[in-house]
Amino acid sequence: MRSMILTAHQPVYLPWLGLFHKIALADKFVFFNQVQYLPKDWMNRNKIKSASGEILLTVPVLRKGYRNKKTSEIEINNETNWQEKHLKTIIQNYKKTPFFENYIDFFEDIYTKKWEYLADLNEQMLRWFLKKLEINVEFLKASDFDFIGSKSDLVLDMCKKLNVSTYIFGKLGEDYAEMDNFKNAGINIVFQNYNHPTYKQLYKNFIPNLSVLDLLFNYGSKSNEIIMSNNISKETILTSFNI
Repeated sequence: MRSMILTAHQPVYLPWLGLFHKIALADKFVFFNQVQYLPKDWMNRNKIKSASGEILLTVPVLRKGYRNKKTSEIEINNETNWQEKHLKTIIQNYKKTPFFENYIDFFEDIYTKKWEYLADLNEQMLRWFLKKLEINVEFLKASDFDFIGSKSDLVLDMCKKLNVSTYIFGKLGEDYAEMDNFKNAGINIVFQNYNHPTYKQLYKNFIPNLSVLDLLFNYGSKSNEIIMSNNISKETILTSFNI
């Protein structure tokens, strides 16, 4: 078995910093667009900062039959001009940040396109964020594979089929990972417990757990260093398992 580290996550809109730390620990990342859509999760919404506090940006979706659909099948409700609202809100609240001009072109471009599927929008954004953060990982999509099982068994099947030695769970993985099964398969597991950094933002009072765009607009190329600060590194994982 090759000494490779894998992690995975469902499609998320404008992700928070912790997702990028988890991906940065891995050699391979699976964009898990085959899970069931979760309407109260972060698949179609996330938070940015304004002078009056945090603002929730939500992409409207067509809810009919969503309980029986995979995330890759969730359609965006384009009856309202949500793109214009999101772009205007981002511009209004970040136009005075140090790196606004470095990144705003991307958002102007992405919000002028008409997106049919939520997962496609989230994938395009995620790939761009990874590039700007200089996180180099092999990007795979679950829809291109035939992973079977659920929860812990699904992750284990994914690890076997992708021929990896180590899997990075999020902290919630502690609630369902069947550790003995991974041990018996010779696969190491790590549970990420992300320590959120504090950094200088516009407006008063630091607000954690915002979209990564808040960090990028404020710190530009230094964003990766901030994301990884005071957290476990890939080197630590490799050393701990003698990989």
